[in-house]
Amino acid sequence: MSQVSKEMSKIIGLTGGIASGKSTVTAYLRQKGYQVIDADQLVHDLQAKGKPLYQALILAFGTGILAPDQELDRPKFAQLIFNDPAARKKSADLQDRIIHQELAKRRDQLAKSEKIFFMDLPLLFELDYQDWFDEIWLVALDEDQQIERLMARNGYSLEEAEKRIAAQLPLSKKIRLADRVIDNNGSLEETYAQLEQQLERLSAN
Repeated sequence: MSQVSKEMSKIIGLTGGIASGKSTVTAYLRQKGYQVIDADQLVHDLQAKGKPLYQALILAFGTGILAPDQELDRPKFAQLIFNDPAARKKSADLQDRIIHQELAKRRDQLAKSEKIFFMDLPLLFELDYQDWFDEIWLVALDEDQQIERLMARNGYSLEEAEKRIAAQLPLSKKIRLADRVIDNNGSLEETYAQLEQQLERLSAN
């Protein structure tokens, strides 16, 4: 990032494990008027029919990953790469460069106009994005609750949910790496109160 945009903006990285409640936090921040770049949504957009990731994935994995309407069959593709380490690495190598470029472009655009904004990156630590941010906020949830939410949300079995969680960096490591932890084990009101506290602190600095 250029020195000019860095001085203009305070950029907060937002991360958390799968089903930890980041979407709840993101929705609240947007409701408060903050811009949030959502990496999952960006990937979804780039994987749409005819877009850069769509084309690259078909070249790499063939048309077997497509649904009948010729859009990417996301559940099928996710299952393919999750169960095959070689395919997962191939997919990551292919996608990470394109995603990185697009995230950087959107970050630099927002840095021209926003005093404070957020970037929601589920794999922030795993993909080494730490240097992009002034602060990193981690949305944390106990593993038992995380498993319950993931099973309910995605219809996973206990084994599938545990595998998905085990594939990410352990929560204990993320807590050590984060600057601020938003504890999402309690009620929505308790989560919102923590966010308000952090937002007031940011605005005061």
